[in-house]
Amino acid sequence: MNSRHFAADVVIIGGGIVGAAGAFFLRRRGLSVVLLERGLVGQQASGVNFGNVRRQGRYLPQLPLAHRSRELWGRLPELIGHDAEFTVTGHVRVVYDVDGMAAIEKYAADARLWGLDLQILGHAEVHKRFPFLGPDVIGGSLSPNDGHANPRLAAPAFGRAARKAGATVLENCEVLDLQKGALDFHVAVKDGTRVTAPVALLCAGAWAGKFSTCFGEPVPLVQRGPTMGVTEPVPYGILPVVGVKSSNPADDMYFRQVKRGNIVFGGSVRNDAYLDERRAQPRPGNTLLQLPHLRRIAPALANLHVLRTWSGVESYFPDDLPVMGPSHSVSGLYYAFGFCGHGFQTGPGVGDVMAELIARGTTSIDLTPYSVRRFGETIGAPQASLATV
Repeated sequence: MNSRHFAADVVIIGGGIVGAAGAFFLRRRGLSVVLLERGLVGQQASGVNFGNVRRQGRYLPQLPLAHRSRELWGRLPELIGHDAEFTVTGHVRVVYDVDGMAAIEKYAADARLWGLDLQILGHAEVHKRFPFLGPDVIGGSLSPNDGHANPRLAAPAFGRAARKAGATVLENCEVLDLQKGALDFHVAVKDGTRVTAPVALLCAGAWAGKFSTCFGEPVPLVQRGPTMGVTEPVPYGILPVVGVKSSNPADDMYFRQVKRGNIVFGGSVRNDAYLDERRAQPRPGNTLLQLPHLRRIAPALANLHVLRTWSGVESYFPDDLPVMGPSHSVSGLYYAFGFCGHGFQTGPGVGDVMAELIARGTTSIDLTPYSVRRFGETIGAPQASLATV
């Protein structure tokens, strides 16, 4: 058992893409940071997702955050010395019926007011532009400046950049106890490490609800696991990320081709996830349910061999929006968690916005829709400490 003690301006709990980016951007603003990650940086939801870097289809008031994050994605080599395989390929959402067409046309009109220009493609145009699409596709919308990146690379790259910038990044550090004293938060780690800081940023994903509850702010957070897979490589020829807009949840498939030729796919069904085990078990039956929907989008993918499937622990709220912003029960406590399976694209932007909020006390991004207060008022005084989480 060691007896290390660290004092910093900010302690971050959780080393996904938000926590790692937050540590990096806090250091750029001159604040000292200790980042605590129970496993390895980027090991949980930030490292097992699909890798979509899309703005199309987002909750409209979230688009300013998505725009800010997209600008950061384009500057990754300059900022952190690694591109995380970010590629601007475009993102196309296809539809199967007139109701779907009406929905994407309305979204495109509304999104234009939020600074996102989408191209609406009718039947002839969508098949001319993307001849791999199946006959059931009647149209689509294209966001030409969206793309995809490698989730296994992004958060670790931010973690390395944060460390290089002067942050203390501690992996394999399980938080056993978290208390707020008169001035500082006091964090006790399983290996004996102790951290004190006047500000705490909670980015613990699916495990964050246990922390917020102990501070008097319970949230209806649930955990689920994506159903992901990758096929054998074939000649590279599908440039954009492809997804479906449909009223049928089973149709909610998406795929992308990486330059090595493999097709990465996901959607349609989710797996059970277990907080105690820190994992979600991929189910072969779920993958089999996905394949007909994948074939419907792109029939040429029908005969490819699936090389690997995987899942991970993601966190979801009933309204499909994250919690971001300050605690309303504890001064100096900030939240950024529960991104409902679509936080990868916004991750760098969230880290930057939270760093701005902590450093300046305000941010140019409106965080009102993401307040923890939307789930009700606090339940009284926070508990004094946190049991093992």
